[in-house]
Amino acid sequence: MLTTAGSDGAAALPVARVSSLRYFNLYRLLIASVLVALVFGVPGEISFADYRGALFASAARGYWVFAVCVMLGADRLLPTDDARLTAGVLADIFFLTLLTYAGGGLSTGLPFMHVVVLAFAALVGQGRLAVFYAAVASLAMLFQQAMQWVTLGSDAGGFVHVGSISIGFFATAIAVRLLARRVIANESLARERGRDLAEQVRVNERVIRDMDDGVLVVDTLGHVRQANPQARRLLDPLMPRPVMLADYSPALAAAMAAQADPDRERVFVLDLPSRPAALRVRCVPAGGAGGHLVFIEDLARLREQARQIKLAALGRLTASMAHEIRNPLAAISQAAELLQEERRAETQARLTRIIGDNAQRLDRMVSDVLELGRRDRAEPELLELSAYVRTFVDEFAMREPGVRARVHIETGAPASIWFDRGHLHQVLWNLLGNALRFAGPDDGAVRLTVSATEDATQLDIVDNGPGVTDSARAHLFEPFFTTHSRGTGLGLYIARELSDANGATLDFVDNSPGAHFRLRGLNRSLDESWNGGGLSGS
Repeated sequence: MLTTAGSDGAAALPVARVSSLRYFNLYRLLIASVLVALVFGVPGEISFADYRGALFASAARGYWVFAVCVMLGADRLLPTDDARLTAGVLADIFFLTLLTYAGGGLSTGLPFMHVVVLAFAALVGQGRLAVFYAAVASLAMLFQQAMQWVTLGSDAGGFVHVGSISIGFFATAIAVRLLARRVIANESLARERGRDLAEQVRVNERVIRDMDDGVLVVDTLGHVRQANPQARRLLDPLMPRPVMLADYSPALAAAMAAQADPDRERVFVLDLPSRPAALRVRCVPAGGAGGHLVFIEDLARLREQARQIKLAALGRLTASMAHEIRNPLAAISQAAELLQEERRAETQARLTRIIGDNAQRLDRMVSDVLELGRRDRAEPELLELSAYVRTFVDEFAMREPGVRARVHIETGAPASIWFDRGHLHQVLWNLLGNALRFAGPDDGAVRLTVSATEDATQLDIVDNGPGVTDSARAHLFEPFFTTHSRGTGLGLYIARELSDANGATLDFVDNSPGAHFRLRGLNRSLDESWNGGGLSGS
């Protein structure tokens, strides 16, 4: 409504204030026209006491002429909006007071029309001007009453009435001004929030437009409200402009319609004949208003990113291997040189043992690296995990007979896991070997617990050893990180890599009080999980 003080010209006024002034000018012209119509339309019908007809008619006509001039824009001769408002309000007070005097005084009821003028002035005007207008109106009414008392000898009690009306003038001006300030503050806050919201909308649109993935905003009726350039590139829509999802991409609309429970997040794979690789679609409820946000990922791009990450990791692994292999090889070379120089049998035996230990370490390291190379050749199948774990422990015990007593297996209902058989064997071998290395010699020192949830199966491996220190936790799954003098540092790293290759996760949970690792895998195929299908058969 009003935001700047002292701005020059109507062009500087807010649109709302200009509109308010225009409406009040129209109100003034309407009142003046009614008065003129009463005077000249029904002459002789006005019968106020002490009525001065000629003066009343002249005042009404003058008021009407003034209102017409203002409507035609004569007030624009004044330099500022405050000057226009003040001139208009003072003119209203003058004509209404004159009409009151000509009509015979307070009994005409015209003094109360000042209230409308003062309320508007307080609503649109600036600060203390509202009180100034009320003071002018009060003085004008007192002067009018004084003229009535002098010229007509009216009752002096009329001054009391004028005083009461003047109090009403001030009360109206102050109350409306306080209300106007509150309205102005709320309007400023709303404008600020509007600017923030508009900025947030622009930022969101920019983020969606620059995303690598395609994004569609679909309302509850299936209209595509927004689609970024990547969505158009991936979906190759039939229509250039998004209208209905069924028209924009029939295949995507059909796939979304086939999904159960639209109120939950859904992930599925979409094959389009026009694209060489499938798309991964994630459909998320948009919020309380309904509709969906559809994120579309190009699986070819994801595979390429994974390949780049793998190549980078392989480069780091190779560099680390070169460093790690060089140390035992140096020890072997030095021992061999000393062996050639020493001739005592005891020394030869010690050096031979050093050579043998380091050679075995190199052999284990090479075997681990070769196993890591099988990561991308996973052939997952649905395995009954409880039975698999029991068979594995029996096999492990054939190499270390004490294992059968040290390992305690806890299983409940049958639980299946989607895993490559060879990979799962290697993961369990590394995890169980690591647990036995740090566990005590007691029976049941290592606990293997198999459990299942609605869509996943997990295996918890817990030992009674000293646990993992805080400093070592961040490096547990890094290659060549080990806290054991005879370890290669590749066991946990390979176990996690093979788990990832089978869509499973391997995490360190906590010290319980020994180390607690958890292997969590799907109990259905990846496609079934993405499509939200039911469980596969065992």
